[in-house]
Amino acid sequence: MERKVLLEVKGLETTFFTNDGKIPAVDHIDFKVYEGEILGIVGESGCGKSVTSLSIMGLVPNPPGKITSGEILLEGKDLTKLSEKEMRKIRGKDIAMIFQEPMTSLNPLYTIGNQLIEAIRIHNKWDKKKAANHAIEMMKLVGLRRAEELMKEYPHQLSGGMRQRVMIAMALACNPKLVIADEPTTALDVTIQAQIMKLMQDLNKKFNSAVLLITHDLGVVAEICERVIVMYSGQIVEEAPVMEIFKNPSHPYTRGLIQSVPDMRQKKETLYSIPGAVPKPGSIKVGCRFAPRCEFAQERCFAENPPIYDVSDNHKARCFLLEKGERIADDKHAVES
Repeated sequence: MERKVLLEVKGLETTFFTNDGKIPAVDHIDFKVYEGEILGIVGESGCGKSVTSLSIMGLVPNPPGKITSGEILLEGKDLTKLSEKEMRKIRGKDIAMIFQEPMTSLNPLYTIGNQLIEAIRIHNKWDKKKAANHAIEMMKLVGLRRAEELMKEYPHQLSGGMRQRVMIAMALACNPKLVIADEPTTALDVTIQAQIMKLMQDLNKKFNSAVLLITHDLGVVAEICERVIVMYSGQIVEEAPVMEIFKNPSHPYTRGLIQSVPDMRQKKETLYSIPGAVPKPGSIKVGCRFAPRCEFAQERCFAENPPIYDVSDNHKARCFLLEKGERIADDKHAVES
């Protein structure tokens, strides 16, 4: 049975207007999120991942940022056409977001209970007691012990992992259709990261909420995502089911990201890293944006921006190597036809 499309992003362009001119942080991207799936968006810092999530939530700071073209369709309704008042009704109820640093997302002046109750009552016509009971239930569901006591405590009294669990409880409190998790484990230590990711996976199954996971960690993507989108310099450069990406990376950037993941089974004196750095948004106006860092780059790559090519039915990538059915070989210095 084919799953229903929950969110469809079509031709999205988000631009920042600065003293240096227009900077396209997200440049005409297209993708879909299906009901109940976990979709990963990966890429280095500065690739446009977080701006994509803020665009969906209607939280791009304006000025200087603005969605300049495209559509963001939630069950067919274009979010880019809604007023701020209409978006407030959708945030938290239909789409919720988990930010990477819960200390800046939680208000230090209010107790955990006050903040959870407020988030619940915004979208439900419940009295305070019913909202408080639901908040306690949600806190227990995300693995927080002594939930009743935590309701009376302030954010600074909780550890980083506990605060992130509170943020997940808040995000899921109104049973949203889509949860956007923007680097939700960046500020946490490794053992807590694994617990939070397992928790999100379990809650995805329990509530059937779709999850859009934004991360730079391919290990996390391999563990919990069904599909993955690779972004580079504001564009989508590859999209495929997660196992297909690891078995057959078809864009040189994706290949480089996978090679950069440390492998405990292999002894290496130095870890691989992609040469160079992500270009400043808007700085490359002609040609493939990855060309200056790509070992396969040819003259054409610096003159033309490649389109998206179909690798297979559910796998596509943005690279001229794919034009004639060529692919990156297992030996990274060779290309097979």
